Amino acid sequence: MGARQPENTRSFALCAHGGAGKTTLAEAMLFCNGQIGRMGKTDAGNTVSDFQTEEQKRQISISTSLLTMERGGKTFFALDAPGFADFAGEMSAAIRVSDASLLLVSAVGGVEVQTGRAWEYASANHEPVVFYISKMDRENADFDKVLADIREQFSENALPVFLPIGSAEHFKGIVDVLKGRAYIYETDGSGKFAEGDVPAEMADAASAAREALIEAAVEMDDALMERYLEGESVSDADLARTLRAAIVARRVMPVLAGSAALNIGVHQLLDFIADYFPSPVDIGAVKAMQGEDSVEVRPDVNAPFSALCFKVMVDPYVGKLSFIRVYSGSLSSDGNNIYNVKKGEDERISSFKLMCGKEGKDVKEVIAGDIVAIPKLQSTKVGHTLATKGGSSFQYGRIEYPNPVYSVAVIAKSRADEDKLGNAISKTLDEDRGLTFEKNPETHDNVLSGMGDLHIDIVLARMKERYGIELETRTPQVPYRETIRKTAEAQGKHKKQSGGHGQYGDVHIRYSPLERGAGFEFVDSIVGGAVPRNFIPAVEKGLREYMVKGPLAGFPVVDFRAELYFGSYHDVDSSEMSFKLATRLSFKKGIMDASPVLLEPIMNVEVTVPDQYMGDVMGDFNSRRGRIMGMEAHGRLQVVKAQAPLAEMFRYAIVLRSMTSGQGSFSMQYSHYEEVPAEIAKKVIAAHKQEDEEE
Repeated sequence: MGARQPENTRSFALCAHGGAGKTTLAEAMLFCNGQIGRMGKTDAGNTVSDFQTEEQKRQISISTSLLTMERGGKTFFALDAPGFADFAGEMSAAIRVSDASLLLVSAVGGVEVQTGRAWEYASANHEPVVFYISKMDRENADFDKVLADIREQFSENALPVFLPIGSAEHFKGIVDVLKGRAYIYETDGSGKFAEGDVPAEMADAASAAREALIEAAVEMDDALMERYLEGESVSDADLARTLRAAIVARRVMPVLAGSAALNIGVHQLLDFIADYFPSPVDIGAVKAMQGEDSVEVRPDVNAPFSALCFKVMVDPYVGKLSFIRVYSGSLSSDGNNIYNVKKGEDERISSFKLMCGKEGKDVKEVIAGDIVAIPKLQSTKVGHTLATKGGSSFQYGRIEYPNPVYSVAVIAKSRADEDKLGNAISKTLDEDRGLTFEKNPETHDNVLSGMGDLHIDIVLARMKERYGIELETRTPQVPYRETIRKTAEAQGKHKKQSGGHGQYGDVHIRYSPLERGAGFEFVDSIVGGAVPRNFIPAVEKGLREYMVKGPLAGFPVVDFRAELYFGSYHDVDSSEMSFKLATRLSFKKGIMDASPVLLEPIMNVEVTVPDQYMGDVMGDFNSRRGRIMGMEAHGRLQVVKAQAPLAEMFRYAIVLRSMTSGQGSFSMQYSHYEEVPAEIAKKVIAAHKQEDEEE
């Protein structure tokens, strides 16, 4: 099984708020590790991580990039996840399949909204976290302030392992408090440094930071803690062992510092990853489900092979690439198939690829802990469990993606584009699980939903580039409903004599309101055979057909009871169709007599913003006919809980980003339907009547 072992694997997600420098750090890591000859730059569009056309054009990360590195006998799998809210699903998936999260926090910007989201994802997965305070070379960089923010907002277990030597234009190196050594760097980006003693003025701070780490680490070993409390010194080997255990248990969250742009501290970061980041063996068993039962899967290379697909990417040269995290066993590509447990289908494998950006190196075998790509799997999608046929039959839990918050109706520009739409959307949804697509049965809109306008713009650009399909967009129609507020009775009588066989149906129906959300109820109160039994189902069927398009503005009618209480028939001329037509006449008159009103969907909205934007956000909700339901403080961030009509929320993602300088995020879910205010209802009804007339 080759030389690689799970205990020598380090997988971690690189996460941060957009602009904190993740991709620059990834580039510096590759450079210091000797994998690239010079560092690319995001604004030049030549980094290893950001290789997609839209990433280079927009100078941001759009999808997670896998970077594989070898260092000191260890294999690193770094997942460079996007930092913008529009691509939070990519961050969620990266954290889910890695063994640790490396959270970057800008020394200038401090803790920002997406930093908090990354922290929440890592916490939900009980994942070890390491903080890296980036951009120490920038003006106004403040290590102590950012460290205090991290400790206040996330955890008191955040303890410094690296201390910066200087800051801003005076930043020139770091002190490794574990080793008690200082590293002074050249500031030309070469990554060259000289090792020396800790500067005298930093000796006390370094000593205090080391003691704090030791005190936290020895708590993982009762015997060692007892010896430590008795004044015995802790050996380097004992400290390394217990500190790793404390990191896995989230009892210590190391805080490192540096500058990726100037390449200061990156060598020491790489060494820290090799020495202290957890391996799959340190993390231990992960849970999966076998039917209704939970099973524990250990990272044992001798166990049956199992893996989880967490990402699908379409490569213009290789085709479809399925990215998997191997959790147990090992597998060779020689003559083996892979089995999709979810689908119950075999998949042919030709090779496994160790990826570094868009470049892949073929390997014949994968083992527990590996993160690799497999070309050209047919049925495998994100969230599917892979195994060998006849091996394990359990499935790993689904990968959670945030709910979309921004929707557009898409319209094909031509008939040819319309023909290609289904295939293009299907492939795009396979690749991007942060998207949803539905044909709204009420409004007949093709609604594409994502995490923001940037997300949707990029998806449409990608579809045009790959599939040659051009789509126009507009704001989706609101799925209004109609209902009634009082009880009314209406006769419907359909009578037609035109020679020969006639038509006759007569119904008396009582319409009364039901509570919101109750739907539709049909009551048969006929006595004495006023309407024969065989025609009563036609009345109910007619109501269900006609209620789809209400008499007020053509929206579905909901939350009402229709009670058939009287009628009459003709022995020869009555038929099911006659009674359906009579029902229609009764329905149109009865609903209009029962004080009909328009209903609109109301959404539950949660907005997370820094303190200083609270007033703006709350004022904006008032202008959207919203209601503030409550507020919660999360450090210097505030979570505003509100309800607002869907009609007012279609462009909220854009407005919030503008209002908060990109620092706000929100989630939105359907709550209930509510009556539309009379003045707004008049406009909606008039607009829809005009549309009907134009058609």
